Amino acid sequence: MRGGVPAERATVPIRARRRHPGAVAIRYPGTWSQVGPLPENVQVATEIQDVLRDPERVRRAARVVVGLIVILVVTTVDGGMTLPPGWVLLVLPVGLAAMALPPRYRVPVFAVCAGFVVAVSTQESVQLGVAGAGFVFLSTSEDPARRPWLGWLGGLTGAAVAVGHSLSAYEQPFVFVTVGYLLAVLWRSWSRGRALTRETRALRGQAAWLEQRTHLARKLHDVVGHHVTAMVVQAEAGQLGDDPAAALRAIAATGRNALGELDTLVVHLRDPDAAIAVSAPPRLADIDELLAQPLRQQGLTVRVHLDPEPGLDEHGVLTVYRIVQEAVTNIARHAKATTAWVELVRVGDRARLRVSDDGIGPARAPVRGSGLIGIGERVRACGGGWELVERAGGGTVLQADLPVVAP
Repeated sequence: MRGGVPAERATVPIRARRRHPGAVAIRYPGTWSQVGPLPENVQVATEIQDVLRDPERVRRAARVVVGLIVILVVTTVDGGMTLPPGWVLLVLPVGLAAMALPPRYRVPVFAVCAGFVVAVSTQESVQLGVAGAGFVFLSTSEDPARRPWLGWLGGLTGAAVAVGHSLSAYEQPFVFVTVGYLLAVLWRSWSRGRALTRETRALRGQAAWLEQRTHLARKLHDVVGHHVTAMVVQAEAGQLGDDPAAALRAIAATGRNALGELDTLVVHLRDPDAAIAVSAPPRLADIDELLAQPLRQQGLTVRVHLDPEPGLDEHGVLTVYRIVQEAVTNIARHAKATTAWVELVRVGDRARLRVSDDGIGPARAPVRGSGLIGIGERVRACGGGWELVERAGGGTVLQADLPVVAP
């Protein structure tokens, strides 16, 4: 049972995936998905779209079509060539054998076939120019070079020979060779465009995934780091204070909050489409009430001064809160300070946040852990800057300047 509903009838949100190109998933409430056939015309349209989306499948289809055209032209010509008709048939086995070669060897073979077919043509066998254009297309489209030229050169050479044998104006070979080359260039441009589109989509998806992981890691650090540190501070304060029961109640409340927010993050890990709303948006007043108070319970003096009108929107307030949260957490864990100061003032078009303490100061070779990395990411996302320096007289100063919101 789950929420009063039998387990076998519980609704589980899943993504339907088409198992067969000729089938579609149909949903019925309370039942498993059923598979029903698509209409025949829709199946044909879907298959054509699938082929056009894949440049490799288009290349194979174009190769077959061009090969059939070449075979049809070469086998139907019955004369009007500078050589006996049987000679031109040699390009068929040569071309078929070339298909078994790697592209870099296949390309010159097609180029030679293009030049040969065009060279033996005359005005009486002008249709051979179509076969020559086909070989130019195959050579150019298969060429792995960035600027293919072998097929173009072979076709032009054959056209020049054919025109030289003709006693009258005979420009058709050049036209056929040019058309075959241009079609191949257009196909190569389309294929590269499709490849770049796929790569761009993949990179965008990866970037979104990485951004989501970074955001989730920052949220997880905020939840675990702050709440666990607060629990440690409250436990130590309870040992020294007069009311250990109050400290235990505060620890229990903090633990419950941490578990609730962690549960929300786990739900998001299972379902990336779920919103990460771990808590209500914090207020600037929460800095003194929620962040500074645990340090005071530990015996640390914390002075908080916040400008009532810093000029920040909700995102800026959240950034300030998280920076102070990380800073006071580090003070409680590492600084060995007796006094800490939190100041937020507006300076021109900037809101300046300064968190300082009189502790041992920053390490000589500070390690940029998850907290400092998260501070940098948040400040950069707002278009601001930040620095961590040693305080005059001892201690540490973390200062962040954030742009204010235009009125």
